[in-house]
Amino acid sequence: MLRRRTQPTTAPDPKLRGTRPSPQALVLMALAGASSLLSFQPFGWWPVQFLALAYFFYQVGMGTSPRRGLWLGWAFGFGWSVAGMHWLYIAVTRFGGLPAILGAIAIALLGLYMGLFGAFAGGAASWLRRKWALPVSAFVLLVLPVTWGASEWMRGWVFTGFPWAASGYAHNVSPLAGYAPILGVYGVGVLAALCAGCLVMLTQRARWPALGLLAAVMAAGFGLKHIGWTQEVGQPITVRLLQGDVRQDQKFDMAYRVDIVGRYQGLITAAPADLIATPETAIPVTPQQLPPAYLAGLRSFAAQTGSHLMIGIPTADSATRYSNSVIAFGPGSARAPQSYRYDKHHLVPFGEFIPPGFRWFTDLMHIPLGDQTRGPALQAPFPVKDQLVLPNICYEDAFGEEIAAQLRNAPRPATLLLNVSNLAWYGESVAIPQHLQISQMRAIETGRPMLRSTNNGATAVIDGRGKVLHLLPFHERGVLAATVRGTEGMTPYIRFGNAAFLLLGGLMLAGAWLAGRRYQNNGANSKG
Repeated sequence: MLRRRTQPTTAPDPKLRGTRPSPQALVLMALAGASSLLSFQPFGWWPVQFLALAYFFYQVGMGTSPRRGLWLGWAFGFGWSVAGMHWLYIAVTRFGGLPAILGAIAIALLGLYMGLFGAFAGGAASWLRRKWALPVSAFVLLVLPVTWGASEWMRGWVFTGFPWAASGYAHNVSPLAGYAPILGVYGVGVLAALCAGCLVMLTQRARWPALGLLAAVMAAGFGLKHIGWTQEVGQPITVRLLQGDVRQDQKFDMAYRVDIVGRYQGLITAAPADLIATPETAIPVTPQQLPPAYLAGLRSFAAQTGSHLMIGIPTADSATRYSNSVIAFGPGSARAPQSYRYDKHHLVPFGEFIPPGFRWFTDLMHIPLGDQTRGPALQAPFPVKDQLVLPNICYEDAFGEEIAAQLRNAPRPATLLLNVSNLAWYGESVAIPQHLQISQMRAIETGRPMLRSTNNGATAVIDGRGKVLHLLPFHERGVLAATVRGTEGMTPYIRFGNAAFLLLGGLMLAGAWLAGRRYQNNGANSKG
């Protein structure tokens, strides 16, 4: 008779099988999810994320019921989302006009919705554990990381997506950043979850293998950070990135229009540069609403100084069709019409487009430009000397797969990325450093420098490895002048997008299934 070869397991508590977690357990799980806020900027304590996920994984592992895993995942996702995106409360109350109680309810409802993705992670993993009769090692090290990563990936595209505070963003400076040019931010999130699983395994007898795996994952990531996936190209260009620091309660107020457009005219024409970029909707009115000489004067400045201007402005193609745009003029456009236009493609629900059936909700708020026209998914970059600059507007740089697709499918891929944003909606909250971290991840994934011109921060120059080279103070008017050089070449993430991340997840699930089969066969042999 063969002896059964067992693996150390976290023995499920019979009292927990098929039961709903207690209110105290749900509160603790929500607090664990909320603690993940500390892993992102401005705190940057990324190891906290490992501990938070490890607590989630361990608690899910105490019971075999998918129902229990679903409830725990929902509470964890609720806490994660509300803590990571609490600054939305400022936008909907201070500037959107919602009463405080309705604003709090709106954020809570968003958290309830976001928690569904965590519920999927816990519930699906527990279901697979039961179906495949998995040992704890396969459950914690393979299945839970995959379902967690899948939940974040789905959060990035279901109902147009809201991928803010995806776990991978916390690791733009950790060793795991080395995987980003291959697997993207969601793949980094899977590996972060794998590291958390290794911490859970420290509670079992297989401590040393778990420590070895954790060390190997981190060491490989550190080594990958030294690979140059792209190369510098062309000659450096001079840039001036403008930060007007216009108060949000003044931005669309007719009484301040002359001051705002005059302020940016002065900042633009103060000095020449190869590229001068303004923030999102720096000019808060359409070209038709400007004095006729305004844009003509900027074209003349571009022609006389050899500057290229990229200006954030709403554009109107009719009385009912308007877009959040970047228009651009080059030195040859003094007598020519508008020479370049980029229209925002990925719009923010409620803020930039109204989902069907929700006009009643947006009518409660007073957000201008609330129902915009979507731009094409593939848009050409703007040539600046021998560099090609591809803009993205505010929230768009949270969608790495879309930026990668722009680079992959363009006849002439961009050599520089430019994000123009206005985060004054969110006051002096953590939204600004979080958004800077998102831009850093896009630079790492694509190997492209990222320029940022914002209303009140973070106006910055980021190199192709995600390092912030220059940064203006937040909430101050200023101009960031720098010299940058673009890059060419394709990272694996540009070439394949999220396919590599999905392949990794599929391989991990296949490995878990095989581990379950082997575990069951060993049990059958021991009985024989």
